[in-house]
Amino acid sequence: MRIDVLTLFPEMFSGVFGTSILGKAAEKGIVDFHVTNFREYSNNKHGTVDDTPYGGGGGMVLKAEPIFGAVEAVTGEAKPRVVLMCPQGKRYNQKLAEEFAREEHLVFICGHYEGYDERIREYLVTDEVSIGDYVLTGGELAAMVIIDSVVRLQPGALGNELSAVTDSFSTGLLEHPHYTRPAEFRGWKVPDILMSGHHANIERWRLKESLRRTIERRPDLLDQIEMTKEIKQLLEELRQEKEQGEA
Repeated sequence: MRIDVLTLFPEMFSGVFGTSILGKAAEKGIVDFHVTNFREYSNNKHGTVDDTPYGGGGGMVLKAEPIFGAVEAVTGEAKPRVVLMCPQGKRYNQKLAEEFAREEHLVFICGHYEGYDERIREYLVTDEVSIGDYVLTGGELAAMVIIDSVVRLQPGALGNELSAVTDSFSTGLLEHPHYTRPAEFRGWKVPDILMSGHHANIERWRLKESLRRTIERRPDLLDQIEMTKEIKQLLEELRQEKEQGEA
């Protein structure tokens, strides 16, 4: 996978792309990062990338020329996904991360100032994405979040290939609790079932606890999962346990 980032602050990405999972993925040749300062594609000697909006109003707007020039320079004849980081965009989630992870080339545009020339949205980008209902100073931090979530899904990026599969949201549910040694810490014990060696029972416990955690923290996610016979049975068990606890 090739990932291009277009930004006015390329120095922000050097540490992120060179460390942890992202750095290891780059070393293994799993992903190839390229960061471009789109100021280099300004059409005047001052390197201007923004201007006042037509019709008046506060703030500055990113010009079309440097953005189009930078995207065309890094893509050539290819037609990759071009992702505009924007608070007005589609809310980012694990499903979209998995979709992006199947692409061979992604281009991220990180804006600043008041907004973008509308022609960038209309004629250049394929996706407008937001990581949440809040506004950041620029798109760089949001792009880092998305890139991290995409790269970790690439085969070989994680030490344990099951990690990405069982993460929260990958199954539509929040992930179940985890425990490790020691078996008892300050009087708090690891659930006996996890040390039983009975894999079928362990998997059932994990699914049940994923459902419990999802009900408690993100009940809205239940509307999006497939209601299998096992899940329906576990939900009924959880309902009965709740009623007994309230009795």
